Amino acid sequence: MTEPQDVTEPQDQAPPQDTVQRIPRGEAFLDVRDLKVHFPTDDGLVKSVDGISFKLERGKTLGIVGESGSGKSVTSLSIMGLHPPGVAKISGEIFLDGQDLVSSSREEVRLLRGKRMAMIFQDPLSAMHPFYTVGQQIIEAYRVHNEVSKQVARKHAIEMLDRVGIPQPDRRVDAYPHQFSGGMRQRAMIAMALSCDPDLLIADEPTTALDVTVQAQILDLIRDLQREFNSAVIIITHDLGVVAELADDIQVMYAGRAVEYSTAEDIFDRPQHPYTWGLLGSMPRIDRERSERLIPIKGTPPSLINVPKGCAFNPRCNYAHLNGGASETDRPELLDVGDGHMVACHLSPKNRQQAWETDIKPKL
Repeated sequence: MTEPQDVTEPQDQAPPQDTVQRIPRGEAFLDVRDLKVHFPTDDGLVKSVDGISFKLERGKTLGIVGESGSGKSVTSLSIMGLHPPGVAKISGEIFLDGQDLVSSSREEVRLLRGKRMAMIFQDPLSAMHPFYTVGQQIIEAYRVHNEVSKQVARKHAIEMLDRVGIPQPDRRVDAYPHQFSGGMRQRAMIAMALSCDPDLLIADEPTTALDVTVQAQILDLIRDLQREFNSAVIIITHDLGVVAELADDIQVMYAGRAVEYSTAEDIFDRPQHPYTWGLLGSMPRIDRERSERLIPIKGTPPSLINVPKGCAFNPRCNYAHLNGGASETDRPELLDVGDGHMVACHLSPKNRQQAWETDIKPKL
Protein backbone atom coordinates (compact mmCIF):
# COMPACT_ATOMS: atom_id res chain seq x y z
CA MET A 1 0.00 0.00 0.00
CA THR A 2 1.16 3.57 -0.59
CA GLU A 3 2.46 5.69 2.25
CA PRO A 4 -0.23 8.10 3.55
CA GLN A 5 0.23 11.56 2.10
CA ASP A 6 -0.15 14.79 4.06
CA VAL A 7 -3.21 16.38 2.51
CA THR A 8 -3.97 18.83 5.30
CA GLU A 9 -1.71 21.64 4.06
CA PRO A 10 -3.75 24.47 2.50
CA GLN A 11 -3.38 24.88 -1.22
CA ASP A 12 -2.53 28.22 -2.86
CA GLN A 13 -5.66 28.11 -4.99
CA ALA A 14 -8.65 25.87 -5.49
CA PRO A 15 -8.32 23.44 -8.40
CA PRO A 16 -10.55 23.99 -11.44
CA GLN A 17 -14.04 22.58 -11.00
CA ASP A 18 -13.50 19.85 -13.60
CA THR A 19 -10.54 18.39 -11.64
CA VAL A 20 -12.69 17.32 -8.69
CA GLN A 21 -12.73 13.52 -8.51
CA ARG A 22 -16.22 12.05 -8.71
CA ILE A 23 -17.73 8.60 -8.73
CA PRO A 24 -20.71 7.62 -10.88
CA ARG A 25 -24.18 8.60 -9.71
CA GLY A 26 -26.07 5.85 -7.97
CA GLU A 27 -23.18 5.06 -5.62
CA ALA A 28 -23.49 5.53 -1.84
CA PHE A 29 -23.93 9.11 -0.66
CA LEU A 30 -20.93 8.70 1.67
CA ASP A 31 -18.25 6.25 0.56
CA VAL A 32 -15.11 5.87 2.70
CA ARG A 33 -12.40 3.75 1.08
CA ASP A 34 -9.27 2.47 2.85
CA LEU A 35 -9.01 5.57 5.07
CA LYS A 36 -5.77 5.95 7.01
CA VAL A 37 -5.12 8.80 9.45
CA HIS A 38 -1.64 8.84 10.98
CA PHE A 39 -0.07 11.39 13.32
CA PRO A 40 3.74 11.75 13.35
CA THR A 41 5.12 12.23 16.89
CA ASP A 42 8.56 12.22 18.52
CA ASP A 43 7.80 8.71 19.80
CA GLY A 44 6.70 7.32 16.45
CA LEU A 45 3.79 7.23 14.02
CA VAL A 46 0.38 7.08 15.73
CA LYS A 47 -1.88 5.02 13.46
CA SER A 48 -5.21 6.33 14.75
CA VAL A 49 -7.16 5.02 11.76
CA ASP A 50 -5.50 2.25 9.79
CA GLY A 51 -7.47 1.34 6.69
CA ILE A 52 -11.24 1.44 7.21
CA SER A 53 -13.98 1.43 4.58
CA PHE A 54 -17.76 1.86 4.75
CA LYS A 55 -20.71 3.26 2.81
CA LEU A 56 -23.78 5.17 3.91
CA GLU A 57 -26.99 6.07 2.07
CA ARG A 58 -29.28 9.05 2.63
CA GLY A 59 -31.90 8.37 5.27
CA LYS A 60 -29.78 5.66 6.92
CA THR A 61 -27.84 5.64 10.18
CA LEU A 62 -24.44 4.06 10.75
CA GLY A 63 -23.24 3.47 14.29
CA ILE A 64 -19.46 3.40 14.82
CA VAL A 65 -18.67 1.82 18.18
CA GLY A 66 -15.55 0.97 20.15
CA GLU A 67 -13.73 1.94 23.32
CA SER A 68 -11.73 5.15 23.74
CA GLY A 69 -8.80 5.34 21.34
CA SER A 70 -10.31 3.04 18.72
CA GLY A 71 -10.33 5.76 16.05
CA LYS A 72 -14.02 6.68 16.04
CA SER A 73 -13.70 10.42 16.55
CA VAL A 74 -10.61 10.70 14.33
CA THR A 75 -12.67 9.13 11.55
CA SER A 76 -15.44 11.69 11.98
CA LEU A 77 -13.02 14.63 12.10
CA SER A 78 -11.38 13.34 8.91
CA ILE A 79 -14.72 13.29 7.11
CA MET A 80 -15.43 16.83 8.30
CA GLY A 81 -11.93 18.05 7.36
CA LEU A 82 -11.29 19.35 10.88
CA HIS A 83 -7.75 18.12 11.50
CA PRO A 84 -5.38 21.11 11.88
CA PRO A 85 -3.15 21.78 8.85
CA GLY A 86 0.09 19.85 8.83
CA VAL A 87 -0.84 17.61 11.78
CA ALA A 88 -2.39 14.50 10.22
CA LYS A 89 -1.22 12.36 7.32
CA ILE A 90 -4.36 11.19 5.53
CA SER A 91 -4.67 8.70 2.69
CA GLY A 92 -7.54 6.82 1.11
CA GLU A 93 -10.72 8.30 -0.29
CA ILE A 94 -13.79 9.94 1.25
CA PHE A 95 -16.51 10.49 -1.35
CA LEU A 96 -19.42 12.74 -0.37
CA ASP A 97 -22.06 12.63 -3.08
CA GLY A 98 -19.31 11.82 -5.57
CA GLN A 99 -16.75 14.43 -4.47
CA ASP A 100 -13.48 13.16 -3.01
CA LEU A 101 -12.91 15.18 0.17
CA VAL A 102 -9.35 13.93 0.65
CA SER A 103 -8.14 15.38 -2.65
CA SER A 104 -10.26 18.54 -2.34
CA SER A 105 -8.74 21.79 -1.08
CA ARG A 106 -9.40 22.97 2.46
CA GLU A 107 -11.54 25.79 1.07
CA GLU A 108 -13.71 23.38 -0.91
CA VAL A 109 -14.27 21.26 2.20
CA ARG A 110 -14.99 24.36 4.30
CA LEU A 111 -17.76 25.35 1.90
CA LEU A 112 -19.31 21.89 2.27
CA ARG A 113 -19.08 21.95 6.07
CA GLY A 114 -22.32 23.22 7.53
CA LYS A 115 -24.16 23.14 4.20
CA ARG A 116 -23.74 19.52 3.04
CA MET A 117 -22.34 17.99 6.24
CA ALA A 118 -22.47 18.97 9.89
CA MET A 119 -21.37 17.62 13.25
CA ILE A 120 -22.79 17.46 16.77
CA PHE A 121 -19.86 17.50 19.17
CA GLN A 122 -19.51 15.55 22.38
CA ASP A 123 -19.35 18.57 24.69
CA PRO A 124 -21.52 21.46 23.46
CA LEU A 125 -20.29 23.76 26.24
CA SER A 126 -16.73 23.66 24.88
CA ALA A 127 -17.84 23.45 21.24
CA MET A 128 -19.96 26.61 21.44
CA HIS A 129 -18.34 30.04 21.88
CA PRO A 130 -18.96 31.33 25.43
CA PHE A 131 -18.88 35.04 24.41
CA TYR A 132 -21.67 34.80 21.82
CA THR A 133 -25.32 34.03 22.34
CA VAL A 134 -26.72 30.78 21.03
CA GLY A 135 -28.74 32.75 18.51
CA GLN A 136 -25.70 34.63 17.22
CA GLN A 137 -23.89 31.35 16.60
CA ILE A 138 -26.82 29.80 14.73
CA ILE A 139 -27.25 33.01 12.72
CA GLU A 140 -23.57 33.02 11.73
CA ALA A 141 -23.66 29.35 10.70
CA TYR A 142 -26.76 30.00 8.58
CA ARG A 143 -25.51 33.20 6.90
CA VAL A 144 -22.19 31.61 5.87
CA HIS A 145 -24.12 29.49 3.36
CA ASN A 146 -27.18 31.67 2.69
CA GLU A 147 -27.26 35.27 1.46
CA VAL A 148 -29.92 36.57 3.83
CA SER A 149 -30.27 39.51 6.20
CA LYS A 150 -29.63 39.23 9.93
CA GLN A 151 -33.36 39.60 10.54
CA VAL A 152 -34.19 36.64 8.29
CA ALA A 153 -31.38 34.58 9.84
CA ARG A 154 -32.59 35.43 13.36
CA LYS A 155 -36.10 34.29 12.47
CA HIS A 156 -34.61 31.05 11.14
CA ALA A 157 -32.60 30.59 14.36
CA ILE A 158 -35.76 30.94 16.46
CA GLU A 159 -37.54 28.43 14.22
CA MET A 160 -34.66 25.95 14.62
CA LEU A 161 -34.63 26.31 18.42
CA ASP A 162 -38.37 25.71 18.43
CA ARG A 163 -37.95 22.69 16.13
CA VAL A 164 -35.50 21.01 18.52
CA GLY A 165 -37.82 21.52 21.48
CA ILE A 166 -36.31 24.48 23.32
CA PRO A 167 -39.09 26.35 25.19
CA GLN A 168 -39.59 30.09 24.61
CA PRO A 169 -37.20 30.13 21.64
CA ASP A 170 -37.80 33.84 20.97
CA ARG A 171 -36.26 34.56 24.39
CA ARG A 172 -33.69 31.77 24.62
CA VAL A 173 -32.20 32.82 21.27
CA ASP A 174 -30.48 35.66 23.17
CA ALA A 175 -29.15 33.43 25.98
CA TYR A 176 -25.52 32.34 26.30
CA PRO A 177 -24.47 28.66 26.26
CA HIS A 178 -23.71 28.62 30.01
CA GLN A 179 -27.31 29.68 30.69
CA PHE A 180 -28.64 26.44 29.19
CA SER A 181 -28.84 23.09 30.96
CA GLY A 182 -26.82 20.19 29.54
CA GLY A 183 -29.76 18.80 27.61
CA MET A 184 -30.76 22.23 26.29
CA ARG A 185 -27.18 22.93 25.17
CA GLN A 186 -27.16 19.67 23.24
CA ARG A 187 -30.46 20.65 21.61
CA ALA A 188 -28.99 24.04 20.70
CA MET A 189 -25.96 22.31 19.17
CA ILE A 190 -28.31 20.13 17.10
CA ALA A 191 -30.21 23.25 15.98
CA MET A 192 -26.94 24.83 14.84
CA ALA A 193 -25.81 21.66 13.04
CA LEU A 194 -29.13 21.35 11.20
CA SER A 195 -29.58 25.06 10.43
CA CYS A 196 -28.62 24.54 6.76
CA ASP A 197 -30.39 21.19 6.28
CA PRO A 198 -27.19 19.12 5.83
CA ASP A 199 -27.25 15.86 3.91
CA LEU A 200 -24.81 14.23 6.36
CA LEU A 201 -24.98 14.58 10.14
CA ILE A 202 -22.25 13.19 12.40
CA ALA A 203 -23.07 12.92 16.11
CA ASP A 204 -20.01 12.30 18.29
CA GLU A 205 -21.11 10.84 21.64
CA PRO A 206 -24.31 12.94 21.57
CA THR A 207 -25.62 11.71 24.93
CA THR A 208 -22.46 11.73 27.06
CA ALA A 209 -22.92 13.31 30.53
CA LEU A 210 -26.70 13.52 30.12
CA ASP A 211 -29.11 11.77 32.46
CA VAL A 212 -31.06 8.81 31.14
CA THR A 213 -34.30 10.71 30.54
CA VAL A 214 -32.56 13.49 28.60
CA GLN A 215 -30.55 10.89 26.64
CA ALA A 216 -33.77 9.31 25.42
CA GLN A 217 -35.15 12.71 24.41
CA ILE A 218 -31.99 13.58 22.43
CA LEU A 219 -32.01 10.22 20.63
CA ASP A 220 -35.70 10.64 19.76
CA LEU A 221 -34.94 14.14 18.49
CA ILE A 222 -32.11 12.95 16.23
CA ARG A 223 -34.31 10.16 14.86
CA ASP A 224 -37.24 12.51 14.17
CA LEU A 225 -35.07 15.15 12.51
CA GLN A 226 -33.37 12.54 10.34
CA ARG A 227 -36.76 11.45 9.05
CA GLU A 228 -37.68 15.07 8.37
CA PHE A 229 -34.46 15.97 6.52
CA ASN A 230 -33.71 12.48 5.08
CA SER A 231 -30.12 12.93 6.22
CA ALA A 232 -27.43 10.29 6.36
CA VAL A 233 -26.38 10.00 10.01
CA ILE A 234 -23.25 8.65 11.69
CA ILE A 235 -23.46 8.01 15.43
CA ILE A 236 -20.05 7.82 17.15
CA THR A 237 -20.32 6.14 20.56
CA HIS A 238 -18.99 3.58 23.00
CA ASP A 239 -22.55 2.95 24.21
CA LEU A 240 -24.15 0.02 22.41
CA GLY A 241 -27.50 1.07 23.85
CA VAL A 242 -27.37 4.25 21.75
CA VAL A 243 -26.74 2.44 18.46
CA ALA A 244 -29.41 -0.11 19.34
CA GLU A 245 -31.88 2.78 19.36
CA LEU A 246 -30.78 4.53 16.19
CA ALA A 247 -28.49 2.56 13.87
CA ASP A 248 -29.39 0.63 10.75
CA ASP A 249 -25.82 -0.69 10.42
CA ILE A 250 -22.96 -0.91 12.91
CA GLN A 251 -19.20 -0.83 12.42
CA VAL A 252 -17.12 -2.03 15.37
CA MET A 253 -13.64 -0.49 15.60
CA TYR A 254 -10.62 -1.59 17.58
CA ALA A 255 -7.14 -0.01 17.54
CA GLY A 256 -7.91 2.03 14.44
CA ARG A 257 -9.27 -0.92 12.47
CA ALA A 258 -12.73 -2.20 11.60
CA VAL A 259 -13.21 -5.65 13.13
CA GLU A 260 -16.90 -6.20 12.35
CA TYR A 261 -19.59 -4.64 10.17
CA SER A 262 -23.21 -5.65 9.66
CA THR A 263 -26.80 -4.64 10.28
CA ALA A 264 -27.66 -3.62 13.83
CA GLU A 265 -29.89 -6.68 14.11
CA ASP A 266 -27.06 -9.04 13.18
CA ILE A 267 -24.53 -7.36 15.46
CA PHE A 268 -26.80 -7.81 18.46
CA ASP A 269 -28.27 -11.21 17.57
CA ARG A 270 -25.35 -12.92 15.80
CA PRO A 271 -22.07 -11.12 16.60
CA GLN A 272 -19.01 -12.78 15.07
CA HIS A 273 -15.93 -11.10 16.56
CA PRO A 274 -14.55 -11.76 20.08
CA TYR A 275 -14.19 -8.03 20.67
CA THR A 276 -17.86 -7.48 19.85
CA TRP A 277 -18.69 -10.31 22.25
CA GLY A 278 -16.73 -8.44 24.91
CA LEU A 279 -18.56 -5.18 24.26
CA LEU A 280 -21.94 -6.90 24.53
CA GLY A 281 -20.90 -8.75 27.68
CA SER A 282 -19.83 -5.55 29.41
CA MET A 283 -23.05 -3.69 28.58
CA PRO A 284 -25.43 -3.14 31.54
CA ARG A 285 -28.90 -4.60 31.00
CA ILE A 286 -32.07 -4.11 33.01
CA ASP A 287 -33.11 -7.75 32.55
CA ARG A 288 -30.07 -9.01 34.47
CA GLU A 289 -30.11 -9.86 38.15
CA ARG A 290 -28.58 -7.15 40.32
CA SER A 291 -26.06 -9.63 41.71
CA GLU A 292 -24.94 -10.71 38.23
CA ARG A 293 -21.56 -9.22 37.37
CA LEU A 294 -20.69 -7.64 34.05
CA ILE A 295 -18.09 -9.47 31.96
CA PRO A 296 -15.05 -7.19 31.50
CA ILE A 297 -12.64 -7.42 28.57
CA LYS A 298 -9.27 -8.42 30.00
CA GLY A 299 -6.15 -6.35 29.41
CA THR A 300 -5.84 -2.90 27.88
CA PRO A 301 -5.93 -1.56 24.30
CA PRO A 302 -2.58 -1.55 22.50
CA SER A 303 -0.47 1.51 21.84
CA LEU A 304 -1.36 2.93 18.43
CA ILE A 305 2.36 3.53 17.89
CA ASN A 306 3.15 -0.14 18.43
CA VAL A 307 0.09 -2.14 17.36
CA PRO A 308 0.61 -5.94 17.51
CA LYS A 309 1.85 -7.37 14.22
CA GLY A 310 -1.07 -9.73 13.60
CA CYS A 311 -4.53 -9.25 15.04
CA ALA A 312 -4.58 -6.15 17.24
CA PHE A 313 -7.00 -7.85 19.63
CA ASN A 314 -4.84 -10.98 19.96
CA PRO A 315 -3.32 -10.19 23.43
CA ARG A 316 -6.82 -9.78 24.91
CA CYS A 317 -8.63 -12.54 23.03
CA ASN A 318 -9.78 -15.64 24.93
CA TYR A 319 -9.86 -17.67 21.71
CA ALA A 320 -6.55 -16.74 20.04
CA HIS A 321 -5.07 -20.13 20.99
CA LEU A 322 -7.48 -21.80 18.55
CA ASN A 323 -5.86 -20.11 15.54
CA GLY A 324 -2.55 -21.97 15.46
CA GLY A 325 -0.55 -18.77 15.93
CA ALA A 326 -2.06 -16.92 12.95
CA SER A 327 -3.32 -14.11 15.21
CA GLU A 328 0.26 -13.31 16.22
CA THR A 329 1.66 -12.99 12.70
CA ASP A 330 -1.09 -12.18 10.18
CA ARG A 331 -3.47 -9.24 10.20
CA PRO A 332 -6.96 -10.64 9.52
CA GLU A 333 -8.85 -9.23 6.55
CA LEU A 334 -12.42 -8.00 6.83
CA LEU A 335 -14.30 -10.79 5.05
CA ASP A 336 -17.95 -11.51 4.31
CA VAL A 337 -19.13 -14.46 6.41
CA GLY A 338 -22.63 -14.38 4.92
CA ASP A 339 -25.38 -11.90 4.00
CA GLY A 340 -22.99 -8.95 4.01
CA HIS A 341 -21.83 -9.60 7.57
CA MET A 342 -18.13 -8.64 7.60
CA VAL A 343 -15.66 -9.80 10.25
CA ALA A 344 -11.87 -9.61 10.62
CA CYS A 345 -11.01 -12.71 12.65
CA HIS A 346 -8.82 -15.79 12.23
CA LEU A 347 -11.28 -18.04 14.05
CA SER A 348 -12.68 -20.73 11.79
CA PRO A 349 -16.46 -20.62 11.25
CA LYS A 350 -16.78 -23.81 13.30
CA ASN A 351 -14.79 -22.49 16.27
CA ARG A 352 -16.54 -19.13 16.11
CA GLN A 353 -19.98 -20.73 16.12
CA GLN A 354 -19.07 -23.10 18.94
CA ALA A 355 -17.67 -20.30 21.09
CA TRP A 356 -20.78 -18.18 20.49
CA GLU A 357 -23.30 -20.93 21.21
CA THR A 358 -21.63 -22.54 24.23
CA ASP A 359 -19.63 -19.78 25.91
CA ILE A 360 -20.88 -16.33 24.93
CA LYS A 361 -24.59 -16.42 24.09
CA PRO A 362 -25.72 -18.04 27.39
CA LYS A 363 -24.06 -15.19 29.34
CA LEU A 364 -25.64 -12.34 27.38
